[in-house]
Amino acid sequence: MSGVAPVEHNTQGIAPVLDANTTPQEAREAFRRGVVRPTCGIARGFAQANMIALPREYAFDFLLFTQRNPKPCPILEVLDPGNPKPSIAAGSDIRTDIPLYRVWEHGKLVDTCSDITDIWAQHDNLVTFLIGCSFTFEFPLMEAGIPVHHIEAGRNVPMYDTSIACKPAGRFSSTMVVSMRGIQPDRIADAVRISGYYPSVHGAPVWVGEPEGIGITDLQHPDYGDPPIMENGDIPVFWACGVTPQAAVMASKPSFAITHAPGHMFLTDIPDRSFMV
Repeated sequence: MSGVAPVEHNTQGIAPVLDANTTPQEAREAFRRGVVRPTCGIARGFAQANMIALPREYAFDFLLFTQRNPKPCPILEVLDPGNPKPSIAAGSDIRTDIPLYRVWEHGKLVDTCSDITDIWAQHDNLVTFLIGCSFTFEFPLMEAGIPVHHIEAGRNVPMYDTSIACKPAGRFSSTMVVSMRGIQPDRIADAVRISGYYPSVHGAPVWVGEPEGIGITDLQHPDYGDPPIMENGDIPVFWACGVTPQAAVMASKPSFAITHAPGHMFLTDIPDRSFMV
């Protein structure tokens, strides 16, 4: 059950097949060539990461924010100011190897692009944070026989703003963003157990059941990603999400930030089982 999300855009007209058997290196090369698509269902067995890059003056406050909120913001790597080369993916470049980026000024989204090399050159002191992503444990769920509907349908995962308050730190505050997967009642305990083995990529769910309990009023209209696919009898299960830093950018309004677009992650070379406990 590999699932292939649609290629949304490709500046060079190339449409390689990116699926569960694609290696992280192959996927990153495709992104450098202009392929833009969500990364769910790609590179079975390897961890994926959310990304945010901030001017150095904001880095300590944001690091403190992640330490106070490890559920939505589990840190995989922090790069030195100006360094675009993560160590968790050999030969990678944070400026080109994510399929789609968002650029922010004073909490407002000002650009969306597939290459930030030129923008990066104008900001020589950016500190990049790579944060664990729940896409990492989706293949273990499927291997246990738990369907992941958005991968089966070739869609992005639905993500929602919530009323769950994060702990503030310095200049940063926000509520938590969550991702949702519909799961049959008799498999929820298994989903909780399996995802709980991966605390570095959000771990076990933060909420199961009625979305109103965490401030979500319309499950069919997520704030990020694609509308959910729910089979008969499915219960909504919600995991903390690494889009939370983007909510913090909107709420806290730093002068500048670059993030991944929701669902368009950085693929690492680190096996997902390295993050098991």
